[in-house]
Amino acid sequence: MTYIIAEIGINHNGDLEIAKELIVHAKSAGCDAVKFQKREIDIVYTKDFLNEPRKSPWGTTQRDQKEGLEFSLEDFDKLDIFCENIGIDWFASSWDIESQKKMRKYNFKYNKVASAMATNIPFLEEVASERKHTFLSTGMMNLTMIDKAVDVFKTNSCSFTLMHTVSTYPALEEDLNLKCINTLQNRYKVPVGYSGHEASVSPSFIAVLLGATVIERHITLNRAMYGSDQSASLELPGLHQLVTMIKKISICLGDGEVKILDSEVPIAKKLRYWKDDQ
Repeated sequence: MTYIIAEIGINHNGDLEIAKELIVHAKSAGCDAVKFQKREIDIVYTKDFLNEPRKSPWGTTQRDQKEGLEFSLEDFDKLDIFCENIGIDWFASSWDIESQKKMRKYNFKYNKVASAMATNIPFLEEVASERKHTFLSTGMMNLTMIDKAVDVFKTNSCSFTLMHTVSTYPALEEDLNLKCINTLQNRYKVPVGYSGHEASVSPSFIAVLLGATVIERHITLNRAMYGSDQSASLELPGLHQLVTMIKKISICLGDGEVKILDSEVPIAKKLRYWKDDQ
């Protein structure tokens, strides 16, 4: 079965109640996990950048906006309990080594490396050292870059799934190049998933037909909400549609064995010459 991740990311806008509502929606739709993001903003961004002007619901600088979107460990403690209570996996993609170390307290089932971090070799070494199965996104990367990332995980004996990704928000369907899923499968001989940033549902369904073992999609309460990822996210109806379609795939495809179904026998006896020993 395809593992389905609902990426909440920063679409909670710093509000625990929005985060909880999104978790409930993901669970109700049948997703297997929800994912957040974690940053130490003074590590990830320069002081000059953080001092730049930017109007947002939290203030007038980049720092105000970045701090407003960031959950504390105390917030994640509450979300950890919430996810356990409703029965859904959760984990986070860290954007720096310090955040990766801090999030270890939650003993996630999986790690996730965002495309933005996938060429940061020291960071990859830190993640791979945990030897926890990792979803590794490949947006903004060529094969040479992916080779280097794959080598880190293989050298550290850390299993991983490559996640074909196009890092535009929202991504145009003509840019998705879903055949890359097969290219990655053939080149690296590892599981390959798909992390989609398009506004529609069908590409993720196509990705599963191409062999994607994991699907990750951003989710939101409303695509018109404040935030750079909201327009590249699925609202609840789209999420339900996606999960329903994906779960039908394995049911409808079956095992490929050509045979007469027990339920076909009475029909065959009515419609054509039939011998019970044939």
